[in-house]
Amino acid sequence: MKYLLIYIILINLVTFVVYADDKRRAKRHSWRTSEATLVTLAAIGGSVGALLAMLVFRHKTRHNQFTIGIPTILIVQILLMIFLLAD
Repeated sequence: MKYLLIYIILINLVTFVVYADDKRRAKRHSWRTSEATLVTLAAIGGSVGALLAMLVFRHKTRHNQFTIGIPTILIVQILLMIFLLAD
């Protein structure tokens, strides 16, 4: 359980930083992180970091894949955690 918590914290921090960096690069018209990578980071546990970054930096808020997809991933992850922890 301890390692799962550490993983969740780290993946959300990494995801938040990657989204922030992608927003910075977008403003500079520089090389970008692929949308597939951004969604994958959310799917492997970084959905809270992704959602927070979307709100803080107003990043990817015009794309349905993100405005619908990221909250959906978060809900599924919460339900999965409830299921796994309900012993």
